[in-house]
Amino acid sequence: MTLNKEILKKLVSAIPMTHPDELGCGDCFEQINEFAEMELLGKSAEKAMPLVREHLNRCGECREEYQSLLKALKKLKIYS
Repeated sequence: MTLNKEILKKLVSAIPMTHPDELGCGDCFEQINEFAEMELLGKSAEKAMPLVREHLNRCGECREEYQSLLKALKKLKIYS
């Protein structure tokens, strides 16, 4: 990937939104199953795991993975 002016602007504008305890993709991926299970059981996953929710709000790839996981678990009808 070549850094151009637009990419640099996006990167610089994202700096103020970061904080020291935020999750990276690897950490989010490790916790995504628990987050999905809690949500399907009607528990407040967002309150219990706010850093996972924040990451999913920011990261399209992890959000896609999470949505696919939810869809698969719903099809299995384990949490109905």
